Amino acid sequence: MAGLPLPEELVERARDVLSGRVEPVPARDAATVVILRGGRRGPEVYLLRRKATMAFAAGAYVFPGGSVDPRDTDQAVAWAGPSPQEWGEVFGAEERVARGLVCAAVRETFEETGVLVAGPGPGSVVADTTGDDWEADRLALIDRSLSFADFLARRGLVLRSDLLKPWAHWITPEIEPLRFDTRFFVAVLPEGQRTRDVGGEADQVTWKRPVSAIDLARRKAIFLMPPTHQTLTELSDFDTVEAVLAAPREIVTILPRAVEIDGQMRLMTA
Repeated sequence: MAGLPLPEELVERARDVLSGRVEPVPARDAATVVILRGGRRGPEVYLLRRKATMAFAAGAYVFPGGSVDPRDTDQAVAWAGPSPQEWGEVFGAEERVARGLVCAAVRETFEETGVLVAGPGPGSVVADTTGDDWEADRLALIDRSLSFADFLARRGLVLRSDLLKPWAHWITPEIEPLRFDTRFFVAVLPEGQRTRDVGGEADQVTWKRPVSAIDLARRKAIFLMPPTHQTLTELSDFDTVEAVLAAPREIVTILPRAVEIDGQMRLMTA
């Protein structure tokens, strides 16, 4: 049977939404970043396991990412690479939203991993973000006492949008009580930087070859949501990080939908 069976706790809500008894909640703009590094057997990706207490994707292994902060869209930052307008054309978004998505991609990656895709100039990247002063800024970004634009300006840093590659666009199904309109990016771990288990929304982190993560999910050793599974499946076709970066991508919006088949509610992605 096609599609994935819906969890029991969503079945009644799905029927309510499909019948029009319940209005879908709006999807919040969000960004997620697949961090890549070269391994002995091919590219590896960085995955975080979300805490079981999280309201969204509890217990799932995911890529770093999160919602757009309204200040990400409004405040100008020093910028190198494709402009917000160009990113908007790629992702089918207004320029202001596109600016927010790219800023959120870089900001959330730093918040959740310590990896920062920015540098003192348009051709450089910060070499190390492990000091106490960096940690203080990371925590201030998380609690929103520091905006991303102010963080970059204070440190004299330029956002490197040219080091991000657009990969996909997924929207959470309308039946879900918490929804995100998420653009997926790919980025290579900058030279000299390293990921850190910084806690927060995740209780475990790991580097995995895409095919290994898929195999673990097949054996039910880890849980992957459909967008993560699909992205890992696509990345498993590449033997090198360079091949991933060189691959052409057409961004097609994917909005899984719930359908009832023979009395069973299932989630379809096509």
